[in-house]
Amino acid sequence: MRLLRDVRRNLAGGSLLLGPLLASALTLSGCSTIIDGKPVAGPGTGPAEPTFPTPTTTPRPSTTTPAPPGTTTTSPTTPRSPAGAIPLQPDQNGYVFIATKSGTTRCQISKDSVGCEAPFTNSPLQDGEHANGVSVTSGGTVQWVLGNLGAIPTVTLDYKIYEAQGWKIDATINGTRFTNERTGHGMFVSIDKVNTF
Repeated sequence: MRLLRDVRRNLAGGSLLLGPLLASALTLSGCSTIIDGKPVAGPGTGPAEPTFPTPTTTPRPSTTTPAPPGTTTTSPTTPRSPAGAIPLQPDQNGYVFIATKSGTTRCQISKDSVGCEAPFTNSPLQDGEHANGVSVTSGGTVQWVLGNLGAIPTVTLDYKIYEAQGWKIDATINGTRFTNERTGHGMFVSIDKVNTF
């Protein structure tokens, strides 16, 4: 009889301990935070953009001289362009400036990021105005801004595939897709939508 009473007391004590343990587990499961939304640029206009003439050029395919028979050449420091891509050469500062065939979107491309300026129809508000610039880094970080690329010397793209500074550029009538060849991150840009990946 005493053994049965001790078992009941131990079970009752055990259930008293289970209650707080279960309550704390439920509390901990509710301790995560998800913040929805889009990243936005901080306030501030930054320095004034420089102005200089805006020459427009068309890309020229690169020409190479074949190696003499029996020799091999390697170029480990030169990244390879995607098959069939037209290479675009950077300026002395490491930037490639492009304009879409329609002329409504202009972009600057560096090894680390792509930034485009356009009169977007569905961009987020920045300081009470719709953003006219969007950029993506090779790591996938996206930022919307108010700004102006200034008078940049752009290369006007045709509806073809290009390569610049490690980014594959697929220009189509529907928009332009920028993909970082190393990380796979990038964005699709058109006047009506911007998709990042």
